[in-house]
Amino acid sequence: MFARWKPAAINTRPLEWSRAAIGMALGTLFSVWLCAQVFGMPVALHLIGPLGASAVLLFAVSSGALAQPWSILGGYLCAGVVALLVAHVLGRTLGSACLAAGMALVLMCWLRCLHPPAGALALTLVLADPASVALDWRELGPVMLAAASLLASALAYNNLTRIRYPKGPSEVPAVLPSAAPDGNLAITAEDLKLALADMQEFFDVTPEDLEQLIHASEAHARRRSIAQVLASRR
Repeated sequence: MFARWKPAAINTRPLEWSRAAIGMALGTLFSVWLCAQVFGMPVALHLIGPLGASAVLLFAVSSGALAQPWSILGGYLCAGVVALLVAHVLGRTLGSACLAAGMALVLMCWLRCLHPPAGALALTLVLADPASVALDWRELGPVMLAAASLLASALAYNNLTRIRYPKGPSEVPAVLPSAAPDGNLAITAEDLKLALADMQEFFDVTPEDLEQLIHASEAHARRRSIAQVLASRR
């Protein structure tokens, strides 16, 4: 049981850590600075927590589904609308803040824009500082400005540092060879670890998860192939 608590090895080099760290720092700084110029520093600083969490995703694990443009924009919009609505109806209490975070999660899943820092944003907006409370529904302005500016920073910085972003479903996936009858060509978690190390990028998925996904895909492919053979004999 305790072996499962052991963290997975990071398949990236310190150079990539430094690249992501610099991008996170610059992106968060730019977002907060721009938001402060328009809405004031107290409002901007109130959003710095969720922005910092979003920056980790956008700069360190930009290949993940949770870090794509629609995830941050849609996630922040869902969290902002739900949080302000709950604050108006139920007041600004700890219970209503937690309820807003849960409702925002459901809405994000429904709209396919799940973004974990948006949950923190919902809590933050309900339990807001006086400057943010005074904005009322106009609080959506700094929220979306901060999200858009952080996204713009990620788009510019990641691509300038040769990290393709965003990574959409339109990209052609690599074709993996199917396992031979003797099993010598079967892809294992160790092979995937080596492949991830070669790519030198952050991926928010473990080699074990990839191995399980590949094996499940191979099983479905074999079933489809058998079904096609049986259908051709009829």
